[in-house]
Amino acid sequence: MRDGLNPTRLVLPHDAATVAAYPTALEYLLARFPDDVARLRAKIVAEEVVTGRGEPVTEATPYEPRGFLYLYRDPPADEPDVPALAEIEVLHRDDDLLVVDKPHLVSTMPRGRWVTRTVLVHLRATLGLPDLAPAHRLDRPTAGVLVLTIRPQVRGAYQAVFAERRVRKVYEAIAPLPAPGAELRFPTTVRSRIVKHRGVVRAVEEAGEPNAESRVDLVARDVERGLGLYRLEPHTGKTHQLRLHMASLGLPILHDPFWPELRADAPDDPDRPLQLLARSIELDDPLTGELRRFESRRSLSAWTPR
Repeated sequence: MRDGLNPTRLVLPHDAATVAAYPTALEYLLARFPDDVARLRAKIVAEEVVTGRGEPVTEATPYEPRGFLYLYRDPPADEPDVPALAEIEVLHRDDDLLVVDKPHLVSTMPRGRWVTRTVLVHLRATLGLPDLAPAHRLDRPTAGVLVLTIRPQVRGAYQAVFAERRVRKVYEAIAPLPAPGAELRFPTTVRSRIVKHRGVVRAVEEAGEPNAESRVDLVARDVERGLGLYRLEPHTGKTHQLRLHMASLGLPILHDPFWPELRADAPDDPDRPLQLLARSIELDDPLTGELRRFESRRSLSAWTPR
């Protein structure tokens, strides 16, 4: 671990063509990352690239099919600033769990343009918790309750609770009120098949057996502005599930850059964040059996109680 970042692990391919082309591990690295040749050579000299056995890679280290190489990738020089990192609030901390209130526009973990300025890396570094790992994820635009594990020994147990859908999640969202005459009755349950294709920014609904289910309820109305406050309960955890299900009802969540129109390259507007909040998470603790509930202290900025 270095400044909250794990080293990158590379698995060396074992196909005949690759094995024949690269007698040494260094030759493979230089071919795979041609834009980083000078930096890679500097890392080799500094013994910052190691094998799966922890041995520093040299110019003579042979290529090992299916072998591992570990190295630290340099964070992107143009990583965008994330002022909202300072707004992360700790809701709960014990020996096993860290639960935080994530602000809008902060990534849960390194991905894409955001590497060091993410919840995971920031908290590892500032709280001195090198083994911190998320038990689940929240989309970058979504705010609210995020559960992380502190010790590797308990990570699997808590991640399994989320993976096996043994968690009760409640979200809040602000979206348009149904159009007059719309045949929508609340609460309603939306079921569909959601697929996220590699290289495609947003998930899509496709024909086939449903794999995603959300319960949607309208809990308050602002008729003057034509907006509603919705309670959302996802029974599954597909990518973009709540945002896509609300859009499929004709009720896209306010300030969503993906629905109803894709604006993936639009710059972040901190004054108009996606109006989606992970309000609470409830689970039976897999280690103690205790019922645990964590609730966000945040509110959706576009909703003014009347």
